[in-house]
Amino acid sequence: MQDRMIAGMTHITARVPTIHGPKYVQQLCKHWAHKLHVEFENNIGVVHFEGAIATMIADADGISITVEGEHMDVLERWQNVLAIHLDRFAFREAPLPFAWTS
Repeated sequence: MQDRMIAGMTHITARVPTIHGPKYVQQLCKHWAHKLHVEFENNIGVVHFEGAIATMIADADGISITVEGEHMDVLERWQNVLAIHLDRFAFREAPLPFAWTS
């Protein structure tokens, strides 16, 4: 996978604490792979949404999420989509605490 941060793009990030991060990232990538371009390797998932790219990196303590694109309103839309879908897969832990920063 190549470096995903693009100079000049706006981005928002979140850290989501969960011990099931690798499982959830893999599930999200499989879910979106039916409609979108998705890459998944070594607990890193990259989803190419319309107008934004989301990168999810899972480790033993949680998931680091970065969503980047040109327009903040588009990023906020995908931020909400990511949170809703992640909570669905993590229904036993939901709602997960998302600490988004821009």
